[in-house]
Amino acid sequence: MALKATIYKAELSIADMDRNYYETHQLTLARHPSETDERMMVRLVAFAIHANEALTFTKGLFDVEEPDLWHKDLTGAIELSIQVGQPDEKVILKACGRSEHVYVYSYAATSHIWWKGLANKVERCKNLTVVDLNADATEQLGKMAQRTMQLQCTIQDGQIWLTDGTTTVEVTREVLKSER
Repeated sequence: MALKATIYKAELSIADMDRNYYETHQLTLARHPSETDERMMVRLVAFAIHANEALTFTKGLFDVEEPDLWHKDLTGAIELSIQVGQPDEKVILKACGRSEHVYVYSYAATSHIWWKGLANKVERCKNLTVVDLNADATEQLGKMAQRTMQLQCTIQDGQIWLTDGTTTVEVTREVLKSER
């Protein structure tokens, strides 16, 4: 018998002073049975970083052909593809071929080992940005996960803070590869 997704609801208020983006989003996240709370919350942070009216969560782990989030234009072309975790070379190269911009957000303590083995293989991808989120911070984010959440995200001068009113987590990021 197949396991079903667990549904999470999040009201996410974003104050992104770097982009002058101020909006509240009512989000529904389907958490795959194999997904951790930490990974789901990293998807939420990735949404906050790139938020706009066209950015959506995809089938993600339920469909290996789709990234975790994407932004499609009116013709259906993928403008932005966002992967969370440590995808392999084939997944990244395919995303770079199909999308105008590709972001990968890694968050594990082993991310630097993963990136060391992958960096040379994806160097030719001019539309790829790889960002490593601090593993301690993302672990704290996982502890904030609730079935119903009210969250505020503030982004200023490249710094990210996410709070649920009780706990505030600063998520630092290191860019491992930038789009050229």
